[in-house]
Order: sequence, then C-alpha cells, then structure tokens
Amino acid sequence: TITSLGHWPTSTKIDKRRRVSNRSLLFGKLTPDHRRERPKWEHSLSSFFKEVDVRIIEPQGIRYVHVPNSLGDHFNGITTISKGEKKAHISFKPTMAQQRKCPTCSSTAVDGNFVVQYDVNRESTGGELEIFNGYFIHFFAPENLDPLPKNILFVIDVSGSMWGLKMKQTIEAMKAILSELRAADQFSLIDFNHNVRCWRDNLVSATPAQVEDAKKYIQTIHPNGGTNINEALLRATFILNEAQNLGMLDPNSVSMIVLVSDGDPTVGELKLTTIQKNVKQSIKDEFSLFCLGIGFDVDYDFLQRIATDNRGMAQRIFGNQETSAQMKRFYNQVSTPLLKKIQFNYPQESVSDVTQSSFHNYFGGSEIVVAGKVDTANLQHLESVVTATAANAELVMETLRDVEELDGFMKKDKYADPEFTRKLWAYLTVNQMLAERNTAPTAALKRNITKSILQMSLDHHIVTPFTSMLIENPEKDEIMLADQPKDPRRGCCSGTLGLTPNAPDNNKGIPTWANVTATPVSFMPEQRSPPVSAVSINRVDNDPHFIIYLPKSQRNICFNINSDPGHILNLVSDPSTGVVVNGQLIGAKKEENKKLNTYFGKFGFYFKNKGLKVEIDTETITLKDGSYSIMLTWSDTGHIIRKQLLISVKKESNVTIRVGEEMSFMVLLHRVWKNHPVNVDFLGIYIPPENQFSPEARGLIGQFTSEPEVYIHNQRPGQTPEKPQATMEVKGNKLTVTRGLQKDYRTNRVFGTDVQCWFVHNSGKGFIDGHYKDYLVPHLYSFLKEP
Repeated sequence: TITSLGHWPTSTKIDKRRRVSNRSLLFGKLTPDHRRERPKWEHSLSSFFKEVDVRIIEPQGIRYVHVPNSLGDHFNGITTISKGEKKAHISFKPTMAQQRKCPTCSSTAVDGNFVVQYDVNRESTGGELEIFNGYFIHFFAPENLDPLPKNILFVIDVSGSMWGLKMKQTIEAMKAILSELRAADQFSLIDFNHNVRCWRDNLVSATPAQVEDAKKYIQTIHPNGGTNINEALLRATFILNEAQNLGMLDPNSVSMIVLVSDGDPTVGELKLTTIQKNVKQSIKDEFSLFCLGIGFDVDYDFLQRIATDNRGMAQRIFGNQETSAQMKRFYNQVSTPLLKKIQFNYPQESVSDVTQSSFHNYFGGSEIVVAGKVDTANLQHLESVVTATAANAELVMETLRDVEELDGFMKKDKYADPEFTRKLWAYLTVNQMLAERNTAPTAALKRNITKSILQMSLDHHIVTPFTSMLIENPEKDEIMLADQPKDPRRGCCSGTLGLTPNAPDNNKGIPTWANVTATPVSFMPEQRSPPVSAVSINRVDNDPHFIIYLPKSQRNICFNINSDPGHILNLVSDPSTGVVVNGQLIGAKKEENKKLNTYFGKFGFYFKNKGLKVEIDTETITLKDGSYSIMLTWSDTGHIIRKQLLISVKKESNVTIRVGEEMSFMVLLHRVWKNHPVNVDFLGIYIPPENQFSPEARGLIGQFTSEPEVYIHNQRPGQTPEKPQATMEVKGNKLTVTRGLQKDYRTNRVFGTDVQCWFVHNSGKGFIDGHYKDYLVPHLYSFLKEP
C-alpha cells in the first residue's frame, strides 16, 4: 500500500534481485528539487507480485486521477479507480495467470512502470499552505499567467561520439522544440566538436522564417571530432551578455542556455573545475544553464554541478530510441516561464529551518514546494507572502491558514500519515544539502555535508545516493536490496536537482508608494486600504443604494437607482484624467413583493492614460493591458502592480485599487448562501471624495467632485417617527427628502454600520444632473457622451 498525502507523490523504482511474494511499502520520493512537475507516481514492475494499491489523500481536493495504459493492452480493464472529493484509491490486481506471458510461460508479462497521474484543486494564486504536527508545507503552482518571453541558446555536442542514433534522435527533438518557440522568444544555435560554430552570431526573433532556417541548419550537422565544452559554453554566454549590454533583451524576459552533450571534454580546457569556474564567472547569475547528458559516458556529476551552480538543473537522457521523446519532455519543463525572482516570506519569529525560499524562475506545469518548522503552540494563523515578477507586472500574493485547520481531517482517515509534513520537510532539506554538496568548494566541506545528509537520511528514513534501502517481507524471512549508493562515474546525486542561489531583490522596480517589501525570509504585514473615516466616503452598495458625502456641508445624501438587470451605469466619467468607472446590474433570482431587486454584479475601471482596464465580478479580478491580462480570484489574497497602479485583493472580502497617490477605490464582495431562493452574490463600491478627479468629471458619483450647494430646512414629522422629512434645495430644485439609515459594510460585511443620510426619492431626481437613464452606457469601459 502506498499512500500519498498533501500531493507528495510517492515513487518506487525497484531493481528486483529476488522475488518477494508479498510486500508492503510506505515511503516517499519527490520528483527531486523544490521545483517539480505536477504529481505523478510511478512504480516499476518486472516480476510477479500480488497487487499494487495506491491511496491519495488531498485536503484541498483532487482535480483528476489518471492511470495511463503504460503496461500494454495485456492488462486493459484490470486497474480500478475510486475517486472522491479529497480521496482516491487505485488498485491493480492481476491474477498470476494474467501476469504470465502465456498460459505455460514462467516469465511475466509485467515489465514497465505502473503510473498514476493526478492533480489537485488550485483555488489560491498564493499557493496552498498545509500545517500539521509542527511543520508547514507550501505548495505553489499559480495558473492563468501569460508566459514571459525567453531568450534561449541551444548548445549541441556534434562530436564523433554522437554519431548514429543519438544524433538522429537529437535532430528530431530539436526540430520539434524549435517549432514550439513563441513569437516573443529570441533564440540561436551553437554546435560544437573540437571547433565551435554558430548558426547566428546573435539572438534572433523566433519568426517562422528563422525557425525554418534553423531546422535546415540542424539537418546538415554531421558528427565528428572532439569535444570542446568550455569554449562552446563561453560563446553562448558571450552572445547573451552582449545582447543584454546592447539592450536587446526584454527586462521581463528569461534567459537560458540548454547544453546537450554525451561525453567529457577532450579538446581545449579539460579540467572540469576550471570549466565550472569559467562558466560561473561568465554567466554572473544572470542566466540559467540546463544540461542534458546523453548516455552513460558523460560525467553526469559534472553536468549537475555546473547546472546547479548556474540556477539550472541537469537530466540524464538515455541514448536509445526514446532519446528524442526524453529531450522533448525535458524542454517542456522549461519552455514556459511564467514568473521570475520568486521569493517566499514567512514570519521569522514563528518559523524556523525553512527550506529553499528563493527561486530564479517558475515554469508552467511545475510546482514549487517550500517547507519548514512552525511554532503552532504560540500561533493561531500562519501567513505567507510570495513576491514575483510576472509578464510586465510585480505580484505580491498572500496566504493565511489556521494552524489547526488540518487536525480534524487528518484524524478522520486511517490511511493519513500523521508524519507526512515532517517527512516531506526532511526530504526537501536532504535534497537541498545534496545540491549544496554538489557545489561545495572544498573536500572538507563536502565531507561535512555528506555526514549531515547521512544523519538526516537515517533519522528520517530517506534513501539518498549515500545510503542503501532494504525491503523485508511481512514474515521477516526474506530481505532484498532495493537501492544502493551510485557508482561515482554515474553521478553522485542521480536525479537530484540543484539549489537556486538567492534571487536578486524583488523590490527592484516596485514603486515606493506601494509599500511592498520583499526582504528574504522576513514577515510582511498585510497591506491595508487607504485610511478613510466611517462616513466620509461616496459609496454604492446593496440594491444599489448610493450614498454621496458632501464634505463642505458634512452631509450624506442617499438615493436608489431602479434599473434593469444587464444595464451598465456610469459612476465616474472624467475625460481630463482619463478615468472611467462603470457598474453592471444583476437581478435577484426572483421577485419579492412584485419587485425584482437589482445589484451591482460587475465593475469596470478604465485608466485611459495608462492603457489599463480592471474588471471585477463576484468570481474574479482581472487586469488588462492590451493583449496582456492577469487574473486573481476572490479566494486569493495578493497584489498586482503595473504602471504605478496597485490592485490589492483581500480574500473573500474586498479589492482596493490605488492609482499613484491620486486616487483609490474599494470594491466589497457580498457572499450569500448559494442555495438561497432569492438573493445572489453582489458587489459594493466605495470612492473617497479626496480622489483627485477633474472639475469636468461626470457620472452618478463623479459629478459631485464639484460639490453643489445644499440647503435643508423645514424639518417635519414623516410617515413614521424615526423617518422625519425635510425640504432640500439643490441645483434650483426643491425636493422632499426623508431622514433614514443606510449601511456601510466596510467594517462589518454581514450587518454593516448604520450611516444617517437624507434620502432623495425617484432615483435621485433633482439631486443628480438629468435623469438616471442619462447615465446608461453601452460597454463596461465606455465614457459618458458629452451633453
């Protein structure tokens, strides 16, 4: 039985030297590195067995479970999958007869990997925090992000040892990879043997014509000669450095080198430590180096060290018919950079022993995992703040979790491992130490790190390249060696990826007015909305109730607008500052007392001078800049910064938009019971009168930038004692108004805070300019037409 909890995919690769009739396994192996592919569990099968039993437990919910037909048609229909909301059970139980190649054969038809693929529900852009037993695990895999452009140099070994199948497969893979380059990408090719050749001496845009020309160039390669790795890598770094110095690289792009080689250097610089030092000095922490080692003649340990040293990773590619597919799978892991300069922050006084928390890049389809110890005895909630650079925007994403949230869930399931957080923290920590060992500058330091790795592996029962794993059958009369330390020639740390050095300060490029800091491993307090008093604000909330605050007379004037669902009302239209705020109405599920209540279900903000649009509805918050867009949901807590516009989202509560120091807006979310027979989710908007609109501003709220003279007199009893009436003179009109209460929901979203105001009847007629229908606009970002 193999249990996966907290999307920690277990993986066993067993070299069966003796047959064991029945065995029970319970151990974990993450796809190495703190960045990994989405969860996938693999179990290698090559002998007779009783069953494979996999249980998945996911507190945040399981999106899907899939078991591909990796063992062939012989076993069709044998696998059973039971999936619930948060749990899944996969069983593979072929009979002994079904496992035989033929009825009289003694050999097994089972030869390959039994693969279970699954993913979890990802509602929060800031990631999922799971806290249990004094440890926290932070899973981070944001979606719905535009790719960052990339600058990529392919450096391909074409020495004589690549002759034949390896070269044929490499060419096939490169042609497919080149076809997947995006229009915004820049690229070039370098091939090397004892000499170094460049397809282009500089980066070129990935236009269809350039891509086709590069494919033709690849097709003409004929392997021969020696291997000059040093000069090839230095040429690649020179091209990238020159492009950067000439301002040819998009500041938000990601630059990388992909080295493909099958052997050790035989020409030029031969000393591996010198090559590593030369490349490190040339890259200067500006780019990433990824290494693909083909076959077993390559010094894989060296490729791991040089990749780890330069913010990349290495992978062994087996030199066979699958070489092309393996290369394409590797490229898919790094082909879609979505974020750069990612920094995870936690309160220093509450956490300790945090694993790697700075990452150079985040690629689509992968996941970053950070873990640490947390003082749950003295903490009720754990807050995390993740800062990152997206496509032309700075992101700040917050997550808050109750430290006891998982306790009940864990205790209810008999398959749940109460030690899963500790085990995963230990595994990540060991991987981090393996990466540090790879780049240790002295033998003495390497020995000390090795001792620490051994101790951690023994304390936490983790298989490492320096430990063996034994499997014992339930009767304890048969023991099998399942894994053992690797041959140094095969690489000291098979499959372990590198530790990315600390990313540069993420605060670079974030305006000081945003009050956002990104100091590594520091606590960032929640950013608050601009301070405003309880009453001195213009707001529209509920059905839709407008409350206009008049600063000079210090009065609140209220009115309702009764219009139809789907109509879009203009709230602010200011052609001088280029600002538009519109709201679209939605209706209740049915009428009450022969009246259908309407509410604001969507707001559109258009900042014409910045070319930015913000759309907020009851599900998502979207920022648009031309073809670029980025989206957060109401289940997130985070920030988006673009062109000095700051959007701050507080989970399931409110969104604040700040434009420099000149303007701010708050949109409040009202959630109702989803099965309520009448009510629907809706939004309210709050606009401080201090906003610096121009005197030309119009709209149901904007027109009051220029405060009208209001004279209220002749107060008298109304129809009820608590609602007196009065006469209001405004804009040459005499109106009968009623004293009453409206609600401000900013501090109490359920019951609201009572605000006294004078209510203007008939949809504000006489108080607003013209008729309310004059404020209907055709689109969410339309300005009002000139009168």
